[in-house]
Amino acid sequence: MALSPNIRGSLLMAVSMAAFTTNDSITKVVSSEMNFGQVILMRGLFAILLVAAFAWYQGALRPLQTLMIKPVALRVVGEIGGTIAFMTALAQLPLANTSAILQALPLAITLGAALIFGEPVGWRRWSAIAAGFIGVLIIVRPGFAGFSYYSLFALVSVAFCTLRDLATRRIPAKIPSLFITLLTTMTVTSAGGVILVPLGGWSPPSSAALGLQALAAVLIVIGYQCIISALRTGDISAVAPFRYSALLWAMMLGYVVFGDVPDAMMVTGAAIIVASGLYAFYRERIRHRALAAESSGSPPEGV
Repeated sequence: MALSPNIRGSLLMAVSMAAFTTNDSITKVVSSEMNFGQVILMRGLFAILLVAAFAWYQGALRPLQTLMIKPVALRVVGEIGGTIAFMTALAQLPLANTSAILQALPLAITLGAALIFGEPVGWRRWSAIAAGFIGVLIIVRPGFAGFSYYSLFALVSVAFCTLRDLATRRIPAKIPSLFITLLTTMTVTSAGGVILVPLGGWSPPSSAALGLQALAAVLIVIGYQCIISALRTGDISAVAPFRYSALLWAMMLGYVVFGDVPDAMMVTGAAIIVASGLYAFYRERIRHRALAAESSGSPPEGV
């Protein structure tokens, strides 16, 4: 039996979160040997080979001028900025804390869609957005002893990733997701090469680091492909809540790999963010049902 677009998109989102979070753990491990510019460069070179081979095999290659299409270019800018800011935060903060701040992304997307695209947002979803960002402040703790300015890089990453995801929804359907993945990987890898020298230059990697980087490349290709397909397959309101599965992976891997135990402030802030996001998606679904019923002339379900 064929899965509905929303179910398929939700499963793809869950897989992408598992892949990205495991990749983040590997990145944090190898960052003890090299700066994150080198991590981005090495991981990207492995990934480019994989993606280019898949794109060629599936006939998904397109002219490089595709990068000049505005939504594609904006997505690439968002991915580069989000990656650099996130890696800066990840190198200095516990994995779970960084991931928890990133969980504000669905709320930021709702905010961006309202401000940029003029999508209607009622007072309930505005309240959920406000509550979610209060949760972020609880985790970041500005002005308190536990504050780290590296948390601000995680917030910058949220802003860039919001740009990336909003732009993804505007990319023409005729452009294959695999080719978008290839363009994204190539440009992010190039950015890693640019920042390599200012961050301290090249450090000869160990054989273990090389193996981990190859594995990270496989995971990031899976993550890119799945998240692009998820955003282009299902409704954002149905797909985006499955981003929160990343937080469960981050807490588990943070404990198993790094011995990090989330404190009460982090858990409280993360719970507020997740609850706010889920409520916002719930309200979004109600709005879509009401609009569908209005267009069909039928009363909304449950009325």
